[in-house]
Amino acid sequence: MNSLRNISLLAVVLFMAACSRQPSAAQNNEEDKNMEATASDYDERYIGIWADENYDYPIQKSDQEWKEMLSDTEYNILREEGTERAFSSPLNNVKEEGVFYSAATGQPLFKSSTKFKSGTGWPSFYEPISKDAVVLKEDNRYGMTRIEVVDSSSGSHLGHVFPDGPKPTGLRYCMNGKSLLFVAKGQEPPALVKEYLEKFPEEKPTL
Repeated sequence: MNSLRNISLLAVVLFMAACSRQPSAAQNNEEDKNMEATASDYDERYIGIWADENYDYPIQKSDQEWKEMLSDTEYNILREEGTERAFSSPLNNVKEEGVFYSAATGQPLFKSSTKFKSGTGWPSFYEPISKDAVVLKEDNRYGMTRIEVVDSSSGSHLGHVFPDGPKPTGLRYCMNGKSLLFVAKGQEPPALVKEYLEKFPEEKPTL
């Protein structure tokens, strides 16, 4: 029984580490960039709001409310910091012009113009739509130091950011497809996005 538990734990660690692997297609050839983050370079390197567990998110819901509006998989990723299987999201192959929104709140998060092919199997972007769109938190789980990315509207888990992306930022925001909603340019946005932009009209994206 203990052997089975140890094998399962090892599998989880390897799976969580997969997104942190440096893709050769996204290298910036800068030898001083390490995969693990350090507190000294937080403010200088990454784009987002640095916060801890006390950050005040404008959209607050109970666990029951989240469970009622999200599928089991979405809840696991967005609210329990889960990770989807690599290459499982259709959003990984999206090439159309448009905007990616939070699947939890409808908040604008990334423009398609910042999306790039990272080779990791998860939708990847070199910067968020604005610095205030995402909150960054230190994640020391599974024996690694990573930077977790959550939406700044509700604190819902999106993925992680790594310093191995392309120019101009050198960053790779490695996101779970299930945490995002894509709306192509000219497409009617879903009710969740409409409701968010009605509440926060100043965040309406332009393409």
